[in-house]
Amino acid sequence: MENILLKIEGLSKKFGENTVLKDINMDIKKGEIIGLVGENGAGKSTLMKIIFGMPVIAETGGYGGNVTFDGKEVNFKSPFDALGAGIGMVHQEFSLIPGFKASENIVLNRESLKGNVFEIFFGERMKEIDGAQMKKRAAAAIETLGVEMDSDTLIKEMPVAHKQFTEIARELERSNTKLLVLDEPTAVLTEEEAEVLLRSMRNLAERGISIIFITHRLNEIIDVADRVVVLRDGVMIKEIETEKTSAHEITEWMIGRSLAKGQEEGEKNHSGTEVDLELKNLWVDMPGELVKDVNLKVYKGEILGIGGMAGQGKLGIANGIMGIHKTGGEIYYKGEKLELNSTYKSLESGLFLVSEDRKGVGLLLEMSIEDNIAYPAMEIKRDFIKRKLGGLVEWVDKSSIEENAKKYIEELEVRCMGSKQSVGELSGGNQQKVCMAKAFTMKPDLLMVSEPTRGIDVGAKKLVLDALKEYNRATGATIIVTSSELEELRSVSDRVAIINEGRVAGILSPTEDLVKFGELMVGVKGEESNG
Repeated sequence: MENILLKIEGLSKKFGENTVLKDINMDIKKGEIIGLVGENGAGKSTLMKIIFGMPVIAETGGYGGNVTFDGKEVNFKSPFDALGAGIGMVHQEFSLIPGFKASENIVLNRESLKGNVFEIFFGERMKEIDGAQMKKRAAAAIETLGVEMDSDTLIKEMPVAHKQFTEIARELERSNTKLLVLDEPTAVLTEEEAEVLLRSMRNLAERGISIIFITHRLNEIIDVADRVVVLRDGVMIKEIETEKTSAHEITEWMIGRSLAKGQEEGEKNHSGTEVDLELKNLWVDMPGELVKDVNLKVYKGEILGIGGMAGQGKLGIANGIMGIHKTGGEIYYKGEKLELNSTYKSLESGLFLVSEDRKGVGLLLEMSIEDNIAYPAMEIKRDFIKRKLGGLVEWVDKSSIEENAKKYIEELEVRCMGSKQSVGELSGGNQQKVCMAKAFTMKPDLLMVSEPTRGIDVGAKKLVLDALKEYNRATGATIIVTSSELEELRSVSDRVAIINEGRVAGILSPTEDLVKFGELMVGVKGEESNG
């Protein structure tokens, strides 16, 4: 018992009549990494809010059961109570000040001060900030994390990975931190950056810091966690050592059903030969993406997967086709040359992109679900517009907009309070479903989807991928899926193109040996290099 840092017994929580947690029993040892997984709505967030003392818990009647931390029974009423006890939490959304240096963010509200001559006359309020000492403290926290990072860098000038490391270093700089809760810390990271973070987590565990690691990337759970805890519908379904299970088995526990063979591998029966889209010597000036000279043919009615290592250019291709970033070369669509660098022309021609940046590009977060879904079709195709007097009088058909949204809310199982709810209030998985509904409402002949399942749970992943396959089957539309998840591409695609150093390294059947995909990703040339 003396090695147990956190113990939870018979924990239950209701919001009104809705039970969101029921009889949760779990513990975390000192220096142990626990992987916490479950679909959206499984109860993960509520459990973390209880552990971290979020006010919403007390404001809604508290919880049942007992929480013991470091040998003492606790009932935190605020995050300050949790921080004081030694619990740090890094949320999905960054809470950093962009204009401040990393060091200033790491010691924020705990700045080092030094005296001066004015203190003698005017008291402690005249002490000044000791920049050198703050930098020293920040550097020590970064060193504890085990990463290389300049603490003098401004947050706004940092890559995403360093912002994530700054968030974690801030929690570590609190001298009493014993437990870290990391909520989807790798969701915005590349594969290489995620591996650095996983190594850092192992370093922290070796120093005796316990970690609760929440992620949808089950392979990361297998790689780094000592045990995995699976929640489903507010109930703890399984607790098991990671070395005794697999990502596939965890997935089945999460969604409550077996994954049939066909669901994993998909049905890949396309054999068309008519070229729908052709790229010749395509280059795209997209920050962080290296698109140099892409030559590729996409056949009508197929689902083409595009994969590759981070930063090698896979995401830049669709962004270039849609004119979102400066592009050169030639694009031919349905036999005709497509005007470059014109998003409107691409949309008008029947192309549509579900962006990898759903919050920054894909959605209008302050607008309702129904307006987000209808907006592109209304602007580009003039759908949802009623007309009289030969088009002299026009007005928005609000009932059709609402009806269309309700249809997709039902079909895609969007968890929401209704079509008029703000998109910004939805979970990541449900926001992605709204992006898909928006695309389907446009009825594009060629649909491009980038990172369709990034940061969403396994149940939403399956639904999104199934929706793409069904749209392809029902309409005959051509689909290009770009993803960092190779298994995801193999499950839905007719062919998979691997991008390396800004070019097509090769194109493979999804049933090819994984080793061949790996060789192309690291630059070993494939048999088919130009589609």
